Amino acid sequence: MAIFSRLRAFLAPYKVHMVVVVISTLAVTVFSLAGPWVLREVVGIVANELGRPGAWERVGVLAVVLLATYVLRAVFEYFKSYIAHVMAWNYVSDLRVALYDHLQKLSLRYYSDKQTGEIMSRVVNDTTNIEPLIAHNIPDMIVNVTILAGITGILFYLSPQLALLTLIPIPLLVGVVWLFSGRMRDAFRVAQKKLADLNAVLQDNFSGMKEIQVFTREPFEKERVTDRSQGYTVKLLRALRLIAVYHPSVELAASLGTVIVLFFGGRAALAGTLPVEDLVAFFLYLSMFYQPVTVLARMNEQVQMALASSDRVAEVLDATSDVVEKPQPVRIGRARGRIEFQGVHFAYTEGNPVLKDVSFVVEPGETLALVGPTGVGKSTVASLIPRFYDPTAGRILLDGVDLRDLKLRDLRRNISMVLQDTFLFNGTVLENIMYGVDGATQEDVERAARIANAHDFIMELPDGYHTRIGERGFRLSGGQKQRLSIARAVLKDAPILILDEATSAVDVETEQQIQKALNRLMEGKTSIVIAHRLSTIRHADKIAVLDGGRIVEMGNHQELMARGTLYRRFVERQYAAASTAVVS
Repeated sequence: MAIFSRLRAFLAPYKVHMVVVVISTLAVTVFSLAGPWVLREVVGIVANELGRPGAWERVGVLAVVLLATYVLRAVFEYFKSYIAHVMAWNYVSDLRVALYDHLQKLSLRYYSDKQTGEIMSRVVNDTTNIEPLIAHNIPDMIVNVTILAGITGILFYLSPQLALLTLIPIPLLVGVVWLFSGRMRDAFRVAQKKLADLNAVLQDNFSGMKEIQVFTREPFEKERVTDRSQGYTVKLLRALRLIAVYHPSVELAASLGTVIVLFFGGRAALAGTLPVEDLVAFFLYLSMFYQPVTVLARMNEQVQMALASSDRVAEVLDATSDVVEKPQPVRIGRARGRIEFQGVHFAYTEGNPVLKDVSFVVEPGETLALVGPTGVGKSTVASLIPRFYDPTAGRILLDGVDLRDLKLRDLRRNISMVLQDTFLFNGTVLENIMYGVDGATQEDVERAARIANAHDFIMELPDGYHTRIGERGFRLSGGQKQRLSIARAVLKDAPILILDEATSAVDVETEQQIQKALNRLMEGKTSIVIAHRLSTIRHADKIAVLDGGRIVEMGNHQELMARGTLYRRFVERQYAAASTAVVS
């Protein structure tokens, strides 16, 4: 249980529930133990007091007592079961929220080799597997251990010799449990990993259904899903095969005790050394004695599954972010927007540098355009400014303060981003534009949409600003999604703006509309622009040309054209491509 104990802190808010469950559990145990004793008394009256005065009345009283024990046991069983479920599902909910909150705090490096479906499997499936441990296994463990202890005492009271004989199968039971526990846990852990792989493929395929259909890859993807599904089935069946052997082995070991008592107890009753009512009570309690032993052994199946899932959940909670906020960070309000890179190096993986000794300064209100071939580190520069990653060497300063000294929330409040791959949530247009800005009014949103050249197309939608746009803005065109992203940035009104290929995926007419919106958005802001199109970068105050992870040229458009080096060749290729397009 050491693994589960790491998640025990989430039970702290439910101490009252636990007390109610424990009291109800103990009450269920007491009333369960009382039933056979009442029956023992009835058998004693029938065997020894037939015809004596008051025998019928005593049987009647005992019947009422037995009925009362059954009723009270049912009442406390209700409290035990329902309150345990209330506690368990709230615990699972709290654990899921804690997992999600922790995942939000991890840097993007954590997600670089993770699939969304695999992470979702841990947050949803694995936490669900822990619920039976809280709602059933732990209360049942208390009930059965208490019953086991109580019955052991009663059996020794009735017949110490027979009681000792009933303990003979216990070492065998313990051996079976010990033999199978580790194997079942390993098997369930592997099965959960296979389920996560299946979820990951399904999530990818549902998100990329358009691409699957347009490239007619349905047979291939069906084969992939079949492979993952069968892989999960095979591993799950391996765990279930162990259970199929485990359960009969436990029951066989438990039944040996009944055979032993039947033989020796029957002989003792025939010899007159054991009263008949004690033999009957012994059998009744014996059936109850092996029941908790069997239940505890059977419970091992769910416990091992829960522990395997607990291990996977704990792995996520134990994951640490490489972007860590200092204990006493520097607080800032609205930044002026001066950005300085000082000898910045960066690598996503050790030994594969992406940026090498990058240095530049962008003054408040200036625009810096980053230019260069694909893969030279332009987007990496943009990702370092909001501290999605930290440099492996060097410093990045905002208004003279190292980003690592700033409170992350304050830093990111000062930055807006408009990316090539615009992400919109499955909500309304209004909700997506307001995202990240608390307290914005309808008028504020409409003003931002007008600046972003988005108001007109929004009003043409079925419900205007209240139109639901589908997952990732599925019902909108690429240009429309970009303009909503710009409107979101306008409404946020942060002093620093990062534009990463914001117009690369649209046609010329839409690009012009977006560019006008971007020009309005960039007014008075420190802007970092990544683009391949000359129209987007030629008016920048500074242009940094990157090659091989280094800045090889820096200047404005006229200065770099006059030098006739890499930037000029870049511009000439742009003109050549444009001329070819016109001729075509």
